[in-house]
Amino acid sequence: MVSERSIIGIESLKTKKKVCVIGAGASGLVAARELRKEGHKVVILEQNDDVGGQWLYNPNVENEHPLGKSKFLNVHTSIYSSLRLASPREIMGFSDFPFVTKKGRDTRRFPGHNELLLYLKDFSQYFGLNQLIRFNTRVEYVGIMNNKNGCFGGIKDDHHLQWVVRSRDYCKYKMDNIHGNDDRDLIEQVFDAVVVATGHYSHPRLPTIKGMDKWKRKQIHSHVYRVPDPFRNEVVVVVGNSQSGQDISLDLIEVAKEIHLSTKSINTITQGLSKVIQKYENMHLEPQIEFLEEDGRVVFVDGTSIVADTILYCTGYSYAFPFLDTKGIVVVDDDRVGPLYEHTFPPSLAPSLSFIGIPRKLIGFPFFESQAIWIAQLLSGKRTLPSCDDMMQSIKEFYHSKDIAGIPKHNTHDLAEFEYCDKYGDNVGYPRLEEWRKKLCLTTIVNSSNNLETFRDSMDDDEDLQEAYQSPHFTQLGAQVFPLVHM
Repeated sequence: MVSERSIIGIESLKTKKKVCVIGAGASGLVAARELRKEGHKVVILEQNDDVGGQWLYNPNVENEHPLGKSKFLNVHTSIYSSLRLASPREIMGFSDFPFVTKKGRDTRRFPGHNELLLYLKDFSQYFGLNQLIRFNTRVEYVGIMNNKNGCFGGIKDDHHLQWVVRSRDYCKYKMDNIHGNDDRDLIEQVFDAVVVATGHYSHPRLPTIKGMDKWKRKQIHSHVYRVPDPFRNEVVVVVGNSQSGQDISLDLIEVAKEIHLSTKSINTITQGLSKVIQKYENMHLEPQIEFLEEDGRVVFVDGTSIVADTILYCTGYSYAFPFLDTKGIVVVDDDRVGPLYEHTFPPSLAPSLSFIGIPRKLIGFPFFESQAIWIAQLLSGKRTLPSCDDMMQSIKEFYHSKDIAGIPKHNTHDLAEFEYCDKYGDNVGYPRLEEWRKKLCLTTIVNSSNNLETFRDSMDDDEDLQEAYQSPHFTQLGAQVFPLVHM
């Protein structure tokens, strides 16, 4: 017979904590779900009036700095109107919530951005997460409440670490910008743990170009690009030939007088992009920009030049946590967020502070889910991390491996390997990525490289697709719950 004292002792092994999740996008929502599974009290603070994070399209960018040069951005999302997913929907769903087609919605395999927003809304509703969210709440400050000397100047005993979180009503904040901020509007709360889930596609990363500050014509970052109409009959220089640069260039084809796509290296031009440049007379490939002249001239490194109306920087995004104060323990150095053990935990503050959604170039949703499970179970005491010293050593070895491989610091969190995702999931027994998911991903990469304009609607992967639909991922909950509607 188990005594009452034994039961109390068993229950005390699991620690229930008050946890603040910052952001109600994909990573924040799945984090909240896993934290609640472990019995933690969860509060999600979300700046916008709905879930979705980056996928919550906002056409109103008038009050945003065109180059995103603000400490706190007014607009979180960088989604433009015409954006369609670059990955097939089958590979994107969380493990127990497949991203299936539904009647009356966008049933394409590569749907528009709103379809993924609806998926996240379905996810939040199905698991009852909306009740945990405080919408229209902007986080202004997150800082350590109890700071005791320990490893790396941080905390020796995580059980005594707490966080002060200050936030304000974002609707009122926007009015305060007109009438002056009032700190009396700040709401202060104390949490046992904080999960930062603010994404990594908001704060523009800009190049350094001679004459950039003096160039008098229009310069914007893709963060504030929404529709092509404002660029009608213009000569536009698009800087950067990554996915957004290619997408936006194609978006401008029908309205712009000329599009000049500037790239660092001709060697990065895919067959698909070459086809597009050959097809459209108003699209031109240019080398890197050497400098800008005040009269509107753009001079390239090969000595050629054009006079442009607009320069549109599709140069990627930087990590930024303007609200976070860790007394220098966690810093962003040329887009390397660190030190972070496994891209998630700052050793001296773990697991009370964690980051979810930092890694890039992977199949995001399953990875976010494995991160969320690990964070939740560490906070409840089900699992433990290595010692602070061991975690720091692991980080140093990881950085050293990047240096030896010649990988720039700003690419630290670009993973691009299935093996790492599988290894990461092993920490909590998360199932490894299914082979069909990997094959669909790789096929898409090849097809998009070869057929930039048409790959979303001309995929040749029926065999792998059928394997996907017959897998437990799609059959686990039954067609009555998530009906599949084939085109």
